[in-house]
Amino acid sequence: MRFRAAVLRSYETPFAIEEVALSTGPATGEILVEIAGCGMCRTDLAVRRSAGRTPLPAVLGHEGAGIVVASGDGPDSAVGVGDHVVLSFDSCGDCRNCRGAAPAYCDSFASLNLFGGREEDASRLTDAAGGALAFRWFGQSSFAEYALVPARNAVRVDPALPLELLGPLGCGALTGAGAVLNTFRAGPGDTLVVLGAGAVGLAAVMAATAAGVRTVAVDRHPGRLDLAERFGALPLPAVTAGLAERIRRHTGGGAQYALDTTASAPLINDALRALRPTGTLGLVARLHTALPLEPGTLDGGRSIRHICEGDAVPGLLIPRLIGLWQAGRFPFDQLIRTYPLADINKAERDCDAGRVIKPVLLPEGRDR
Repeated sequence: MRFRAAVLRSYETPFAIEEVALSTGPATGEILVEIAGCGMCRTDLAVRRSAGRTPLPAVLGHEGAGIVVASGDGPDSAVGVGDHVVLSFDSCGDCRNCRGAAPAYCDSFASLNLFGGREEDASRLTDAAGGALAFRWFGQSSFAEYALVPARNAVRVDPALPLELLGPLGCGALTGAGAVLNTFRAGPGDTLVVLGAGAVGLAAVMAATAAGVRTVAVDRHPGRLDLAERFGALPLPAVTAGLAERIRRHTGGGAQYALDTTASAPLINDALRALRPTGTLGLVARLHTALPLEPGTLDGGRSIRHICEGDAVPGLLIPRLIGLWQAGRFPFDQLIRTYPLADINKAERDCDAGRVIKPVLLPEGRDR
């Protein structure tokens, strides 16, 4: 079959909307999904800085949602033709962590999601000239009209929901909310500081508010701090002088939890100093340089750890987030601006410039 997709051919050039061809339909354990909408995540844009580790040319996109139009079935398939689904990350399903309900820490996570996908997928998607395209970015490559994905990536949702807006629940919203609800298991009486009020940070703020957590949000953009305040956080500008002291003052002596989405070493050290004894800092942004920890930042039993995909089992957390959204307690849709898939380069520019929190790309026929 032939359809349109946004192809990234080099790390420096814009995306190109091209006609691509899929040589085979879904095999056992796979589904073909007609994409209704796909969020643009900072991880998609970070491919340009991946030092050649992500194979190109490629179709990116990993916050897809759509309708299953074909299925290879299989003994464990939980979705079928006609189902509305939100797509999330890929995992092997067989390693110790997958079997232990920790698919975000799958032994094959990096190879399946970041560096080319499964070997048997090579050459299944080609361009108009027959050249192979990498198309299993996070198991989906959903900057396209269709995506061929492992059925285990898909979470079935109510067809009455606005499907084109749900894709960000598969990664960005999952990551921020999951850090609060799964990793920290924060609840009433707890305090949290969120560094960076982008899509992931604001999802954490929303989840914390829904869980009754007292939250401080730190960012350098006044507009994003306004959003954080609207979603229930106390806003603090990200000025370096005295930040840790101000956080401690506003959290009654220090936060129990901190979530960093910035990868900024000075902010990470401020967050550690702002924690109560035995407090925990979670990192979700990829560090590109060594992280120097200042003396004393880990005193008092403070700890630091990386959090991948919100420690989530997508089939459990995505329905929970939808339920909170339907109850008016997780308004992630207020972060979204939609763009036609053909305007993907404008969406990338707007995202880089901070003019939009969460772009969502709509294939032709779903543009609005």
